[in-house]
Amino acid sequence: MTAEHERLLDGHRRMLDMHPSSAVAMEGDAGRLVQIVTDRDEISDLSRSLISTARRDWMTLDNYVLEASVDEFITVSPLPSFEGEVRCRAIYETRCAEHPVGVKTIEAAVEAGEEARLLPRIGMKMQIVDEAIALLPLTPTGLSGALLVRSSVIVEALREYFEFLWERAIPFGAAQPDSPLSPLQQKILSMMAEGLSDESIARRADVSLSTVRRHSAVIREKLGFESRFAAGVAAARRGWLG
Repeated sequence: MTAEHERLLDGHRRMLDMHPSSAVAMEGDAGRLVQIVTDRDEISDLSRSLISTARRDWMTLDNYVLEASVDEFITVSPLPSFEGEVRCRAIYETRCAEHPVGVKTIEAAVEAGEEARLLPRIGMKMQIVDEAIALLPLTPTGLSGALLVRSSVIVEALREYFEFLWERAIPFGAAQPDSPLSPLQQKILSMMAEGLSDESIARRADVSLSTVRRHSAVIREKLGFESRFAAGVAAARRGWLG
């Protein structure tokens, strides 16, 4: 039996010992490399338990897709004390850091030792433990369906995907890059932030209404928000309004 497989089995045993409720997702399935989990409680237990099995790396993606709006700070479980032996890294969609609850959650994790970075867009949530296990969502929030992967080939591919995103992400708290908008889009954004209608913006910018609406859609897409108000707030926080 290889050291890698020994560590994987040990991690499974420790997770079952610490969280008996996750046994349904693990018992009798040691030979299954990919498993679908649909019970919400099991998914929640797995999500909380997996980090305790990490020995070298704990990696997560969070796109802040939630089933309900969050209006107040939610207490999250602190990172385990790894004594520097496990590197914890997380990539969050930028809007996580633009929500009062999201930014407090990230700050708490960073204070506990997590390395956090931001990207404008993240396609899905993901959790990876070492080279051993990955938990992927089957739904936008991942709470009503998830994929538990123990295949080393798939987990390694997911790790490479994470590293690809990590290299392109911005460290949490670092200065934001210059606005990626064109001069006209920058001008339209500034007028959007003033609360002007598309018609008023078109007249002031001396362009057609269709041009304003087309660029407005591009601006909101780059900011990751459909609402004009939310886009304006996000642009201000990123320093795009000058």
